[in-house]
Amino acid sequence: MIVTDLPELPCRELVELVTDYLEDRLSPIDRARFEAHLTECEACRTYLEQFRETIRVLGRLPEESLSPEAREALLTAFRGWSRL
Repeated sequence: MIVTDLPELPCRELVELVTDYLEDRLSPIDRARFEAHLTECEACRTYLEQFRETIRVLGRLPEESLSPEAREALLTAFRGWSRL
């Protein structure tokens, strides 16, 4: 399927979709938008590679293994993320 007029995918949305992308859970349209954004945004390509490297190094970290304080600190950090 070739789609020419894809809606733009902002960096903030890409960050929110990265797990679904890596787990192959995006719709074909969202996957195309994600990959189109990567072709034009070096910062997001770097973010994706850092995410992949983190997964490779740490493996899986079950949510239950996080203390409530650590979980809240991570959620606060992600809520405060802004585009580079």
